[in-house]
Amino acid sequence: MTNIYFYKVDRPYGYFSNFSPHAIELDGQHWPTVEHYYQAQKFLGSELEYLMTKIRSAITPELAAAIGRESHHLPSLDWPQRKLAVMEKALRQKFHTHLDLRQLLLDTGTATIIEDSPVDYFWGCGLDRSGANHLGKILMQIRAENFSL
Repeated sequence: MTNIYFYKVDRPYGYFSNFSPHAIELDGQHWPTVEHYYQAQKFLGSELEYLMTKIRSAITPELAAAIGRESHHLPSLDWPQRKLAVMEKALRQKFHTHLDLRQLLLDTGTATIIEDSPVDYFWGCGLDRSGANHLGKILMQIRAENFSL
């Protein structure tokens, strides 16, 4: 079975990255990237909910991520239970909105899609490739569902 590794936007399969410049419309708002949406959702319902606007208007996804990851910015208490669903919702919208990306995803066939992050063992595979690869798993689920359309 073939593996497809992706990580940086400017590398092969970079359009699978949450940082790729593909805007989405969700919850009645425009989000420049999936990363903007994901990072902002950390603060929904928290005392830091005002950060959602700051993150949404961040000039780059890197800046949006930096704001969302600041150690003194504590996410809402239910974030650990919501984060997978939030990511799935945003990715579904990305591939629903951008039909060219949906086709590129479908063109991967049955390959295993892996986020090749050297530091993220939850969303990616981590340095030793033992990570959970939740991002890749969501992409493969979306691909499987679109094959049946």
